[in-house]
Amino acid sequence: MVASGSKRSRRARAPIPAPSSPPPPPAPPAPQSPPQLTSLLALLASSVTLALRFASDRDLLLLPSQTLALDPLLLSAARAVSRLLPAFFQLLHALDLPAPAASSSSLALPADHKLGAALFRLAHAAPARAVARRFGLPSPAVAARAFYEVCRAIADRLAMLLDLAAPDRIARAVPGFCALSLPNCCGALGYARFGEAAIAQALVDADGRFLDVSIGWDPEMAPAEILPRTKLYTSQSIVLANAPQGELIGGSVPRYFLGPACCPLLPWLVTPYKHGNATDDLLSKESIFNHVHAHGLQVVKSAFGHVRARWRLLEECWKGECQEALPYVVVAGCLLHNFLIKCGEPMPEEIQGNADADEFVDFEGEKDKEGERIRDVLAAHLSLVSRNQ
Repeated sequence: MVASGSKRSRRARAPIPAPSSPPPPPAPPAPQSPPQLTSLLALLASSVTLALRFASDRDLLLLPSQTLALDPLLLSAARAVSRLLPAFFQLLHALDLPAPAASSSSLALPADHKLGAALFRLAHAAPARAVARRFGLPSPAVAARAFYEVCRAIADRLAMLLDLAAPDRIARAVPGFCALSLPNCCGALGYARFGEAAIAQALVDADGRFLDVSIGWDPEMAPAEILPRTKLYTSQSIVLANAPQGELIGGSVPRYFLGPACCPLLPWLVTPYKHGNATDDLLSKESIFNHVHAHGLQVVKSAFGHVRARWRLLEECWKGECQEALPYVVVAGCLLHNFLIKCGEPMPEEIQGNADADEFVDFEGEKDKEGERIRDVLAAHLSLVSRNQ
């Protein structure tokens, strides 16, 4: 779900000319188009290469302390540029941003310049006026419009990275969760608040890739109210249909998703045992299951944390009309997260976000009998495995 805004049409008034008006002053010269960002990146790569060669050729002319200080900086810059260039060009090609329209001189910017400015604002939470000044754009309004244009293009062009029903998408997720001692699991479901404007629901695989994202929900809604209204809820039967059963000692287990305690226990969504039902014995099957479940559910929390750490703008306070654009920006951040994983870009070392803000009240509704059976089979399996280790 992505929120959409509405626009009010306004009737323009025709200006009444003065009886004897002086000739209009000459129009100011149009701002010069900034240089292509691709050429600047190529120059940057060339400069780093030349700097490395210079330092290597003149190693004997530098003091040891100078060499020790210079070499790590140049090597770090070389590695950063070597990672940046391929990913940037792949993203630019994938988005296929439209050419500047003849009637829209305010956005007559090169596609790579729009993309560079948008990524800078998203990564550094830079205000539109700072982006306009840094990238030589005509005005903050142009910078803001270019930013949202790129976010829309990302949501449209990279949407296939969130296609949960794509062939083998679920099958590829199963081995990762098996490595976490969760047989036949194919995704972890979680929720996060972005500012005070919206709640996001996301399904991720064991590697932190987003499989499904739904955002734009009222921050006052509980996850148990959000889940039945999402596409994931209505399509899960198709996504998980005809999947092989996992045969465990205590019985068979279909493919399922991990769910947090704020969601209902369902045959396809396995939530943890409530603390009141699990004994204080750390070796009980309920305690063992809850421990493994929490470890598996951490992948979705980490995915949200990495998105927030990489795209700082998502942590800003969004007010007024900007709140309507927030869902598109969050989806763009998640899609770019998947794109960078696909390109082999390492995850940010830090994880950003307020864990307390993402906590929700536990679900207190009725229990599903088949869901209880599946959870009990998994708990018995994990208890047996832990005893044999």
